[in-house]
Amino acid sequence: MPFLTLLLLALGVSADAFAVALGKGLALRRGVLKGALVLAIAFGFSQALMPLIGWMLGSAFSDIIDPIDHWIAFGLLLVIGGKMLWEALRGGDGDTVDSEEAFSVREVVMLSIATSIDALAVGVSLTVFDINIWFAIAVIGLVTFALSFVAVLIGHRVGTRFRKLAEIVGGLVLVGIGVSILIEHLG
Repeated sequence: MPFLTLLLLALGVSADAFAVALGKGLALRRGVLKGALVLAIAFGFSQALMPLIGWMLGSAFSDIIDPIDHWIAFGLLLVIGGKMLWEALRGGDGDTVDSEEAFSVREVVMLSIATSIDALAVGVSLTVFDINIWFAIAVIGLVTFALSFVAVLIGHRVGTRFRKLAEIVGGLVLVGIGVSILIEHLG
């Protein structure tokens, strides 16, 4: 997998974390840097762990899925990207955050898991590529860390103005990578 594709994949799966971090930043009254660091570490770690788990599961069953792996990757990325697009375009209030619970351990753990479930499916799709999984999860984790950290700071300053755009771009990137995988294997 070319590095640019991996970077786009990392940006795509981190879009949910970015959007949530914007909202959390909006709720923060003080301790912005500490809150940004806590959230960035939690989101970066979970976004790196989930693809590893998905890759391990996909690798364990590689004999079964090798003949159809490109269809699985395409389907997973299409569903994940499509879900992101649907949620971004359907509108609504978005997530509201009680500022007193904005960074409780329970809240951060739950958000970390919720924003990284799609990364589990992406990890399964990574079995299609000849890729160093450790490098891939490092890139995904670092990109998510950086975007989440910056998102909290931006959210604290300007609110959730970019949330919908982040979700749309992330969804389009994931769908695009899925189509690219399918074209590459069918061509």
